Amino acid sequence: MEQAPGIRERVRLAARKKLLFLPHAVRQMIRPDRMITTAEVRSAVEAGDLIEDYPEDARGHSCLLLGRGENGRPIHVVCSPKEDFLAIITAYVPEASEWSVDFRARVKR
Repeated sequence: MEQAPGIRERVRLAARKKLLFLPHAVRQMIRPDRMITTAEVRSAVEAGDLIEDYPEDARGHSCLLLGRGENGRPIHVVCSPKEDFLAIITAYVPEASEWSVDFRARVKR
């Protein structure tokens, strides 16, 4: 029996069609302390690692990816694959105080 593609593969397939940046993502990306480019987001989507999966998200199955941007800075991207595009829900530079050293796990408080 053939297994349905997992969220990571669905993200890559949707990204090959089109990236759709939702308004929240754009607002986060253009903050002066972040200035995340669309190229950095695309790189995170194409080559980044899945670090959290949200199958029950109200916006549809989504996930959090960790990629690297300019000068190797960590970039987190939350996205949701759709039939004709990949919705970029948000993108941000993770705060070191809120994440593990490798930015893959949230710090427990």
